[in-house]
Parts: sequence; C-alpha cells; structure tokens
Amino acid sequence: MRLVRDRRGNTLAMMAAFLLPLLGLAGSAVDVARLYVVKARLQQACDAGVLAGRKFMTSTDSTLDAVAVTQAKNFFSNNFKTGWMGGKDVTFTPTKTSDSQVAGIAAATVPMTLMKIFNMSDVTIAVNCQARYDVADTDVMFVLDTTGSMACLPGGPDTCGTGTYAYTRPTSGGVPGYAGSTGYAVKELFSNGSNASRIDALRKAVLSFYDAFAANADPATNVRYGFVSYSSVVNAGQAILDVSPSYLVGSGGSFDQPNYQSRHVYADYTISISDTRNNKTQENCTAPPVRTPSAVLTYNPSSSTATKTYDIWRTQGAFNSNSYFCYTRTETLGPKWEYKKLQWDVSSLVNGASSMTDPTAVDGSKTQWLGCVETPVETPGQTIFVAGSLPSDLDPDAKPSGATRWWPHMQDIEYWRTAATDYSNGDDNNSRPSLGSPTLAQTGYSACGKPVKRLGVMARSDVYNYLYATDFVAQGGTYHDTGMIWGSRLISPTGAWAKDTATWSGRNPPNRVIVFLTDGVMSPNSNSYSMYGYEDYDKRVANGDTSNLTSYHNARFLAACAAAKARKVDVWTVAIATSTSTPLQTCATTTNQALFTPTGNGLSAAFTSIAQHLAMLRITK
Repeated sequence: MRLVRDRRGNTLAMMAAFLLPLLGLAGSAVDVARLYVVKARLQQACDAGVLAGRKFMTSTDSTLDAVAVTQAKNFFSNNFKTGWMGGKDVTFTPTKTSDSQVAGIAAATVPMTLMKIFNMSDVTIAVNCQARYDVADTDVMFVLDTTGSMACLPGGPDTCGTGTYAYTRPTSGGVPGYAGSTGYAVKELFSNGSNASRIDALRKAVLSFYDAFAANADPATNVRYGFVSYSSVVNAGQAILDVSPSYLVGSGGSFDQPNYQSRHVYADYTISISDTRNNKTQENCTAPPVRTPSAVLTYNPSSSTATKTYDIWRTQGAFNSNSYFCYTRTETLGPKWEYKKLQWDVSSLVNGASSMTDPTAVDGSKTQWLGCVETPVETPGQTIFVAGSLPSDLDPDAKPSGATRWWPHMQDIEYWRTAATDYSNGDDNNSRPSLGSPTLAQTGYSACGKPVKRLGVMARSDVYNYLYATDFVAQGGTYHDTGMIWGSRLISPTGAWAKDTATWSGRNPPNRVIVFLTDGVMSPNSNSYSMYGYEDYDKRVANGDTSNLTSYHNARFLAACAAAKARKVDVWTVAIATSTSTPLQTCATTTNQALFTPTGNGLSAAFTSIAQHLAMLRITK
C-alpha cells in the first residue's frame, strides 16, 4: 500500500509518454512553415522567369525560342537557388501558350527536418505561372501643327524668310476636288543639310514613336493610328462624307445653301466707248441697243466683258459741229460687284463632283472644294464652357443636323472686304484668298492642308508615306482649337466616328491617346479665312471683340481638351520651344505630360518617351 501511495517520479513518466506527440506537433509546425516559405519563393521565381521569357521572346513559332527559354531559366535560377531551405531536384519549364504568351511550371523537393523522426518522406512542391509583356490595345491620334513656322529650324525664329513654292497634291485621298490640285507652302529650311526644319523633325519624331511602340508591343496587341494636321482650318471633308454626308450643308440639294462672305454681279459698268461711222441716213439711224452676250449680267468668258451696240446720230466732231452723221456706238461693259454675305449652291461638290462653275467669276472658271470645312458657332463670344453641356461646335459626340451642320470651306468664293457691304468695278481693292499668291498662303489667309487620317491599323510604311507625302507641308496660321476639336471628334468613343475606336472583339476597351504637337502659341487673325470664316464679318468666335481674339480661341482649345479627357482620352502635349505654355499644360492630362524641347533630336526623344510610357507591363497568374 505504501508503494501505491508513493507518487514520486510520476512526472518523469508522464513526460516520457508525452514527448513523442509534442515532438510531432513542433516538427509539423516547423516543416509546414518551411514548405509555405519555399512555395512562395518558388512562385516568385516562376513569375520572374516567365516574365523574362516573354520579354525576350522573338520568334513567332508555336514553340518558345531558345533565347527566351535561356533568359527565363536564368531569371528563375537567380530567384530560387538549389539548396535554399534544403530544396533539391529543382525544375522549371517555360512554354509558349496558344495566344503567344509564356507559361511555366516550377517544382522543388523539400526534405523534412523534425518530421524525419516519424519517417515522413520529402515533399515536392509545384506551382504554375503565366506572364504577358505587352501594351494594351491602344488608339493614338496625332494632332500636328503644320503651320508656316514649322518650316523653320527648331530653336530658331518663327520667320524663316525662305519664301514659298507651289506643290501638286496627291491624286488619291481626300474629296474629289483635292486630288491633283495645286497648293502653296513655305519652303522648309535646312542648315548645312543636317539641321532639319521643325516639320521634318516632326516626321522623324512620329516614326520614332511608332518604332518605340512596336518594339514594346505584344504580337497579340492591336494598335491604331490617326492623324489631324491643322492650321487655321482642318481638312475633314472626306472623313465626314465617309460617315454621313447629311452632316454637311449642301447634302439636301440645290436649295440647301451655306453662307459665304462673297460677291455677286449687280450691274454693268462701262469700260470704254467707241463710235464707228456707218453712213446710214438719219431716217435709218435707228438700230436699237444689242447686248452681247444677250443675257443680263453675263459676259464673254475669254475677256470677262460684254458689248452693247446701237446707232447714234451725232456731229462728226468739235470742228464740224453743224455736220451730223450716223455712227455705230460700241460700249465695252464689265461686271460691277457687290461684296456681302451671300448663299451659294455647293451641293454638287458635297455630292461628289470634283468642280463646279465659280459663281463669283464671269469667265466660266471652275472652283473646287479641297475638303476643309467651316463650322457654325452656337454661342459667339463665350469663354466659359461646361463639360457636360458643350455647344455642338465643341461637343466631340455631336452629330450635326440643321443649323449645326458643317459646310465646305470654299477659298475661291470667299472674299475679304473693307466695309460691311462693298462695291467695285472689276476686282479692284478686294482680296480673294485663293488667288495663288504665295504671300497669302504663307500668312494663312487660305491654308487647306492634308486630309485627316481616321483611326486605323497602319504599317510603318503607311505612317512614313503619310508624313512624307507632297502635301504634308507647312502653311497657314496657328489655331490650336481647330486641331484639338477635330482630334477629339475622331477619337471619341461615343461620337460620329465611334466605330473607328471601337473595342476589338473579345478584348478590353483600348487606351485612347491624343499626342498634340505645336511649335508656337495661338495666333488667330481676324481677317484670315479660317474654320470660322472671316471673323471680322462672321463674328463666330469673339462676336466682334477682336482685340481679345486669342483669349476666345484659347478658351475653345481648353474646352476641347477637357472634352477629350472627360471621355478618358489620355492627352499629351509637346512644344518645340524652350518651355511649355500654360494652355498646353492645362490641356495635358497631367503637367508631367506637357513636354517641350527646342531641338529636333529632343523631339524624337520626347515622342519615344511617350511611347515607352504607354507600354504597360502585366503579369497574369
């Protein structure tokens, strides 16, 4: 009984009994933690490996090329060393997926430590990984300043002094009247054949952008490009016709006529009078007036004159005042013009004709529509705009009808004058912006440039051919608002050209980007024939307050920028200058996206940096 009551040494016995279960619990905790850490590190190494493989993949074959495999394994092994945490039998196998991405399987065997006591075997851990190195589907709209100063050298003055030249527009592209017509541009300045003009630096910069983007693009990525070259007006005519001719005044037929600051013949004036003696008697000296051509206010096309003949009984002259004879009098007549706002029928041009008879000429000459358009303005003189309730002339989504429609910009039938209503015999003292004068072409009175290029897939050769075409030239004055308004219209996901920027089938919506480039500040001219007509008489922008014309145009520019950003369009601005301006900084999505450079090489670097920024790196597991 004494032995039963003696409890000394019981604790030791109990500890001996519990030792093995406690050792199992501790061992499992330690080894499970090790397995978790190894799996996490293995997953990280696998991700790094497939990401490297995707970055270095060059082959379009169905299998992963050797360079990509080598790089993938190197990155994996650098992140997971054999022997780490006792790991052994480490394997990593990268493969190419059916959609041209890189996937991988990694495995490692982890030996047990404390759990070996319980004869626990080694554990093999395996993970899967997949990576894609690409850019998202992206639409890029280049809005490019092609005004006269772009012919000058980067970093130099805005006036080149190089003069102008005539060029022949391409025979394809644009509205029918554009093809093969003659234009005028400022000669590009080159310094010793190496320092190129600003517009040539622009050409190189856009190609640098294309190359940088392509270098980072995934083979499965979809990229579309579009172009808007702008000055005081934008050549959007064919883009409008492609979508809906009903957006243009004139599409409704001959009675659907837009207004122009123009002229018409309202009377004859006598240029000269000559009398020829005809030997008729007084009784027979009765021939009535005969006009040739007979129709009122028409003229011989070859001379732009008419004649009126009739008989007159008069003295032979001052020294024979008592002797009367019959004479045939011939009056040479010319057109007397009235200059004012007039309506003209341009429906034939809107509906596909390449030319029509010029209604403001009497010689039968033809006029062509080059494709640039005028726009109405709903609220002239406005400087404050609300993004949610923009007037149709600023709304990227507007599909115009009735009074809000655009109409052909017609340089041949538009005239500048010195008074609200003006008159002249012939063409004296009146300016026609399309007279072919290089001076007018240089100062921006008429500068209808290259047609816009709607968003679409473009090979590098397509981009090159657009930029180096004969009509990608420097001409006209700087109206930033015209370019941004049309750039935002053509890339808006909810506007008239929404199909151009629609989401690719089975993909996420594309990134939408505007890259806006200029070499100068806004410089509108109230007597320049622009997208808004003649401001001096049409009063569409400043409503008569021409002393502050630049402020009104800047307000419209910033409203167009805000409208683009409200539609999730990423806006970048680039200035060929020593600094960027406040409007360009405000226009950009962030101030860091308002770039500037005074050199041509710097311009290429800026465009390259934008392309690299837009390239996005993604990992999917």
